[in-house]
Amino acid sequence: MTSTPQPYDPLRLCVYATIAALAWLLGPVALLGFALLGLAGYVRARRQGLTRSKCVLRDTRLVLTYLAALALAAVAGIGWNVYTWLS
Repeated sequence: MTSTPQPYDPLRLCVYATIAALAWLLGPVALLGFALLGLAGYVRARRQGLTRSKCVLRDTRLVLTYLAALALAAVAGIGWNVYTWLS
């Protein structure tokens, strides 16, 4: 019995579009949430011995630095939004 090859399922593109929509709707709050989620995942993986990632940055220290910078930018964005709402 031979199996028929299945067509490519571009699920990742759907996931990326959903994340982009959430980021667009929620702005810096979404960025902070995703950055913290990524940070938690990479900290856990690094503690378990992961030193090379499939991420473009490869080195998990660089990935952690990148995610921390995104989290800080999100906090600054949230602060800026609150400041403009109050003024």
